[in-house]
Amino acid sequence: MTSHRLDAARAVAIAGPRVANADDAAAAVEVRSELRLSGLWCAACAGLIEQALLATAGVCSARVSYSTQRASVTWDPQRADLDAVLAAVRRAGYGAAADAAAPARALRQAEQRGALWRLFVAVFCMMQVMMYQAPLYFAAPGTLAPDLRSLLLWAAWLLSVPVVVFSAAPMFRDALAGLRQGRIGMDLPVVLGIAITFVVSSGATFDPGGVFGHDAWFDSLTMFVAFLLGGRYLALAMRNRVAAALEDAITRVPDQVRRIEADGRVTAIALAQLRHGDHVRVLAGEAFAADGPLLAGRTEVDEALLTGESRPVPKQAGDEAIAGSINLGGAVIQRVDRLGPETRYEGIVALMRGALTDRPRMLQAADRVAGPFLWAVLALAAGAAAVWSLVDPDRAVWVAVSVLIVTCPCALSLAAPSALLSAAGALLRRGVLVQRLDALEALASADTLCFDKTGTLTDRKPRLVRVELKAAAHAAGLDVAAVRAVAASLAAMSSHPLAQALVGDLGRSDRDQGMEKDSDSGATDVVVVDGSWTAVHEHPGRGVEARSASGERTRLGSAAWATEGKSDASGDTTQTWLAWPDRSDGALAAFHFDEALRPGARAALEALRSGGLALVLLSGDAPARAAAVGGALGISQAHGGATPADKLRLLAALQLAGHRVGMVGDGLNDAPVMARADVSFAMGDGMALTRSKADFVLMSGSLADIAWARDIARRAVRVVRQNLAWALAYNATCVPLALLGFFPPWAAGLGMAASSLVVVANSLRVGRAPTLLSLMARGADT
Repeated sequence: MTSHRLDAARAVAIAGPRVANADDAAAAVEVRSELRLSGLWCAACAGLIEQALLATAGVCSARVSYSTQRASVTWDPQRADLDAVLAAVRRAGYGAAADAAAPARALRQAEQRGALWRLFVAVFCMMQVMMYQAPLYFAAPGTLAPDLRSLLLWAAWLLSVPVVVFSAAPMFRDALAGLRQGRIGMDLPVVLGIAITFVVSSGATFDPGGVFGHDAWFDSLTMFVAFLLGGRYLALAMRNRVAAALEDAITRVPDQVRRIEADGRVTAIALAQLRHGDHVRVLAGEAFAADGPLLAGRTEVDEALLTGESRPVPKQAGDEAIAGSINLGGAVIQRVDRLGPETRYEGIVALMRGALTDRPRMLQAADRVAGPFLWAVLALAAGAAAVWSLVDPDRAVWVAVSVLIVTCPCALSLAAPSALLSAAGALLRRGVLVQRLDALEALASADTLCFDKTGTLTDRKPRLVRVELKAAAHAAGLDVAAVRAVAASLAAMSSHPLAQALVGDLGRSDRDQGMEKDSDSGATDVVVVDGSWTAVHEHPGRGVEARSASGERTRLGSAAWATEGKSDASGDTTQTWLAWPDRSDGALAAFHFDEALRPGARAALEALRSGGLALVLLSGDAPARAAAVGGALGISQAHGGATPADKLRLLAALQLAGHRVGMVGDGLNDAPVMARADVSFAMGDGMALTRSKADFVLMSGSLADIAWARDIARRAVRVVRQNLAWALAYNATCVPLALLGFFPPWAAGLGMAASSLVVVANSLRVGRAPTLLSLMARGADT
């Protein structure tokens, strides 16, 4: 297998079969490939590539992002292969490679080298052409001999040919690719301007008395191409920074690991050979290849790319290390618990790729008007040429060329994607992952923010403080230890923070009583109790239910649900109940927990409140406990005892009242309400399903980052509006000047390049230092 195919295989994810029965499974499997593209110079290029991919047999869907030069393609392996997908992009006139590190990096470097060479040729030839044409402008009438004039124009023509044929070649290629697909791209007006100028100037050079007249504009032509390529090269360099950041994330996981064999030998193996339960040695300076606890050694770990935490995180035996983080201290031994797609790292990379190929509504709206706008540009240029041919025929051609150039909507096409991408990059550096670029606009306009309580406003590791035995437990002869063991074995089937706290508490209790610890694992908080449960089912927002070996239906969850309304929680502690619901008095025990607020929660919520957001608490916990937590955080609207359906109803009521509502949660029961919210945040340590439904993922787990994200989102929307206003003002000012003949082609080229650079530079301001409000919230958290 070639290295290209190995890299391509790493860039492909296979989705589950979408069939009604297993017999058709093989035919219905779809493959998704992430591609790195090159040669895109405007937003219209993305549409051209999408059309080319969708026209390829076997391609099911395609999403292309101009901003990040990236594509996500889903295809049927029975009808196509990766080579066919890549060939479709190349036939459209663009470069493509599988988005694995090696080919993507090579493609990006080759593209940047090519762009630099084209710019160099254009600038070098421009300077020479200007030198040759200067005497034509400065010489007094009658002082320049006709043969010398012809010689200077011939030299200027000769130096203009490489600019048109080599430097401007990508523009001609993109324009022709669009015409072949029945679309006009944003490069078409530019190409027409270049071609018309070159043809007319060539005619004036070789036949001064012919139909093209005697005026040659090789200097304007080469200046325009040089200015345009200069602007595009700077924009390419800025885009490549984002690509390099993602590539850095992808290459964090090593290709080779050191596995400790059963006899103690250390063997270097490929990552693909690693299995669950293996023990690996990770040296200082190396990246962790999997998720799992450390078994031996102490170190510090760099998790900045994954959690946004800029400071090294101390780790010792029993602490979890995640794939993609860097070991900064000494050598450690890790047990492999999660590999490949199961790791938190792979989830982050997948979410990043999805966000970077997302096309926001603002960009889709711009795409819809691009076609009519370009047709209007062509009609305007033709009309200007017709009018000026009657007024002053000698100026008709260059007026039409100036109109074509000055109206090219490059700045307009960059206005939204450049600002939104800059915002997404700034948030990613702070540990906030943007999964949907449209969500930035929704977050900026949100006026109400709803919070789940357990695991969101409070720490995900509550502490069991008391076990209250009930009558059924005494009747069955169960003591506290037995009840805790049964509850922990059932809780092990759930990911809810209270359930996990029960499992962890039993492990601590066993160690306190001197029970033998697993010497192999070195774990400090994990215990497994075999309850022989069957028919296990988790009810989001209520609890988990299963049948014991004897067939007894057992529930662990809220008091009202676990006992089917026969009992209710009392007191101000957070509780979960164990019960046999089929018995008339089946309550076995109530487990009382003490919850601590997340660090910095008060300051973060105060910052949000000061920023004009109304705060609401939606919790499935007892109303008294929800009210207590709400009071401690200054939340006046606290709704306790809320099922997932209740949360949906409450959120929908807020939306019907005209509010733009956001939701922050972490559990399985939060997924439906997060999907309904206008904008949503998931905690990075929450459920995978919840993270997949959210618009933003707080990888750092810090609530202060919500204030930071809102600040960045509002700034991004403000910058998008500024960019659009600038682009429209530029066209409104320059188009009339070009129509009136006051804007020569070289000035039009300089203005178009400058307008694009102004938009990109303005967008970069989105990621600058935060406001004092978000700084205060983040400072209190640290």
